[in-house]
Amino acid sequence: MSLSLRIVRLANFVAPASGGLRTALRELGKGYLEAGHRPVLIVPGERESDHDTEQGRVITLPGPLLPGTGGYRVLTDRRRIAALLQDLAPDRLEVSDRTTLRWTGRWARRARVPAVMVSHETADGVLRTWGLPEPAARRTADALNTRTAHAYARVVCTTEFAAREFVRIGARNVVRAPLGVDLVERHPALHDPGLRARHARVPETLLVMCSRLSPEKRPGTALDALEALLRRGRRAVLVVAGDGPLRARLEQRARERGLPVTFLGHVRDRRLLGALQASADVCLAPGPAETFGLAALEAMACGTPVVASASSALPEVIGPAGAVAGDRGEAFADAVELLLERAEQVRRAAARARAERFGWGTAVAAFLAALDAPVTAGGAVPPVRQVASRGLS
Repeated sequence: MSLSLRIVRLANFVAPASGGLRTALRELGKGYLEAGHRPVLIVPGERESDHDTEQGRVITLPGPLLPGTGGYRVLTDRRRIAALLQDLAPDRLEVSDRTTLRWTGRWARRARVPAVMVSHETADGVLRTWGLPEPAARRTADALNTRTAHAYARVVCTTEFAAREFVRIGARNVVRAPLGVDLVERHPALHDPGLRARHARVPETLLVMCSRLSPEKRPGTALDALEALLRRGRRAVLVVAGDGPLRARLEQRARERGLPVTFLGHVRDRRLLGALQASADVCLAPGPAETFGLAALEAMACGTPVVASASSALPEVIGPAGAVAGDRGEAFADAVELLLERAEQVRRAAARARAERFGWGTAVAAFLAALDAPVTAGGAVPPVRQVASRGLS
């Protein structure tokens, strides 16, 4: 078999305004291509297209909008997808959706194609944020995850936090592979005094949240934190970069309560987004179901510390360079003030140093290892980091 593999990748819940998942797909695809492989990404969109890009070949198939998600589309035509997979004849299959695309695991088994599913969120965490009581969320997640683990040769989790729900059911095919950050594109030198001055006066604390504005991300916690800080007498403002179904409600709340919040919507200019992150005093990451947190890691690469939900995977990622808080505005406000007590130069240097542990090169090598694919056309595959567990075979 040739060392150059055709790695076909399927992903749902991708939209023009997507953040972390779209970034991860792009950067991993670029890495696969640079390693000598032939990545093909299949995603849903408004209309059909087929292009060669910096991340390899990208095929867009028409997919309906998912109501209430603010623009997410899904691949629903199983017959069309199966025919396309047959034509592409993949050497490996990588799937980023454990729900509507889980059937592709069975297709891969019949076609004798090694397949992995990438867990980009915790099932029970998402179910809880959508209002399901914890016991019911756990039971539902366990059933879903058991079927997922059976369907694929491997389940790839980006953090120990993400792996726990699979270890809990005894899955033996779980491996760890982190995501990464572009340490050249995201850098403290992006700090822009002029941009900062547009959003915050000299004595004000500039808080930034880069997040999709949807229920599972709990963006309202950022407004709660701002309100708590203002009550305490701290002069602070919040800038929100991101869009989603909760935006109108959050804007209305900010107006009604007189909160100094600027909603930028989806920021397409990545350099502008980096400058915003680099110019902030603290970035907020309130999502309790995050299994990695790319936006938070990007902020840290820009030298800006992060306050993250203690219920998420981010405590693993940010380490002592950031702060964690319970899922309440007062707790987030406490964590912001704790970070601001540190000398600016110290906290910014610590954030950058932590981010430097997560380059995309390391991430690509780990994902290729999970796929049993050479890291380079003539290179050896590093050993896969297996998550120890017992039970499900």
